[in-house]
Amino acid sequence: MTIVLIRSFILYLVVMFSVRLMGKRQLGELQPAELVVTILISNIATLALEDIEIPLLHGILPILALVCYEVIASWISLKSVRFRRWISGSPKILICNGIIDQNMMKTLRFSVDDLMSALRMSGVFFIEEVQFAIVETNGSISVYQKSAYQPCEKQDLHAVQPCCDPPQTIIADGQLRETSLSAIGQDRQWLDTILEQEKIKIKDIFILTADKSCAYHLIPKGVPAL
Repeated sequence: MTIVLIRSFILYLVVMFSVRLMGKRQLGELQPAELVVTILISNIATLALEDIEIPLLHGILPILALVCYEVIASWISLKSVRFRRWISGSPKILICNGIIDQNMMKTLRFSVDDLMSALRMSGVFFIEEVQFAIVETNGSISVYQKSAYQPCEKQDLHAVQPCCDPPQTIIADGQLRETSLSAIGQDRQWLDTILEQEKIKIKDIFILTADKSCAYHLIPKGVPAL
């Protein structure tokens, strides 16, 4: 039992390291080659866990080898457009100028239900609103609406405001984040002034956020947000 737990922990670390090395992507954003490597890694790790007669090294080496192959393939794809298209494919146009390419749908084995579902997930419920729709290499669909149906933005109303960075989390669950404090251009003295005004200590703060204009929002522990 102890051997199984130790092997599980080691393989857990190896798989986590491998996934981090491959990059941060959600499962739905994986390219075909990345998805294959992910599935193979999980299967290899499972075999080494189920059969303790298999040397642990025989489970770790294939995982590391697959990750190396993926990293090398990623590096080559950055340098070669032809290789990238061979590995990941290329985007396919489903709708162009509001017209559905039915032949492309047959080629991609896309049904009408698949198309409508993808449009709804993009916030479009009427197909006549679509100007352009592209199937990306990871299988997702990018949708561009006709100008008459695009949401109105501030610049359309001539109400454009200066751009500003989002607020930083200065304190989270009683823990001070020095890097966030520096990111808004403030120091500990500024924070101490705020704490003195609010008559509270760092350890009693659940969340404190602030932006570069020094506007802040503070939520003490045990007090629900408004």
